[in-house]
Amino acid sequence: MSWEDKIRKVEPYVAGEQPKEKNIIKLNTNECPYPPAPGVQAAVEQLARDSSALRLYPDMDATPLVEALAAQYHVDPDQIFVGVGSDDVLALCFLTFFSAATEEAPILFPDITYSFYDVWADLYRIPYRTIPLGDDFSIDPKDYIPAGSGASNSGVIFPNPNAPTGLELPSAEVERIIAGNPDSIVIVDEAYIDFGGQTALPLLDIYDNLLVVQTFSKSRAMAGARVGFAVGSKKLIKYLKDVKFSFNSYTMNLPSIRIGTAAALDTAWFEETTKKIADTRERFKAEIRALGFEFPDSRSNFVFARHPSFAGADLQKALRARGIIVRHFAKPRISDYLRITIGTDEQMNAVVKALKEILSEKS
Repeated sequence: MSWEDKIRKVEPYVAGEQPKEKNIIKLNTNECPYPPAPGVQAAVEQLARDSSALRLYPDMDATPLVEALAAQYHVDPDQIFVGVGSDDVLALCFLTFFSAATEEAPILFPDITYSFYDVWADLYRIPYRTIPLGDDFSIDPKDYIPAGSGASNSGVIFPNPNAPTGLELPSAEVERIIAGNPDSIVIVDEAYIDFGGQTALPLLDIYDNLLVVQTFSKSRAMAGARVGFAVGSKKLIKYLKDVKFSFNSYTMNLPSIRIGTAAALDTAWFEETTKKIADTRERFKAEIRALGFEFPDSRSNFVFARHPSFAGADLQKALRARGIIVRHFAKPRISDYLRITIGTDEQMNAVVKALKEILSEKS
């Protein structure tokens, strides 16, 4: 056996294109189209004036950020865990909470969902089972409840709203899944909850097997800073910290802690910006519906749409030729769909104009 035969090999997650060209309308990775909160800029300037602080290790507990989040979400600081983006948080969740999974009791998640889940499961050698979404892309809670028609499991994870569909599972249905799995950890990945969805956070007062994960990348315009967090019972958070501190105590750097804290404190900017994006989304949905597009009723900062006259790959290519990048997934059931991030009003006007041109050329 050669040294190469001894290496663990996995199929990696493929991120959306990060174009090098200028004058591109980039609507493929669900980033916020607006600058971060004003306090973020002030924190950056303060750090520049006090760059000597970078010679020291950062606060391993990210205390200012944790306290700001605890105040915003009305929980104890011991119920907050922060990491380098929600991907870091979720990867640690897989490692911490799903390691006891077996082929007879795998972890469960939807078949059409965030495509990092199966990557982490394969990386950590966690048995998993994907549950097919309904024909309308909806999640059926009974599929995740062993006492119903669901399989025995060692954990459940799903995004709400789901990605890439944008559909939200109502809070009562989320609770059915949590209540139906008292012996498993249920992780609700709320990367897109801030654009009009109903968070599962109030359910933390009832269920100690629930963990809610959110991110600063979308609604707080900080994808480049890599800040994510989880909220759960003190016991769950302690288990997460124990795993984190077992291999790297300083995962979050000082700049991210400072600017993340500034972003968390500015609730007025947060509420104004998420409303602005949601309003643009609703207008965009109406305009492309009038063009014949079909899509689930998105509650996120993107729309997952198809047109009956176009293959998804062809439509993506036609938009790319016009300087507009959107996301296409060459996967079963969704290959005709495009995930279109909601940008500024001006950007979405450009998308509608381009779509009208493309459709008129076909006719």
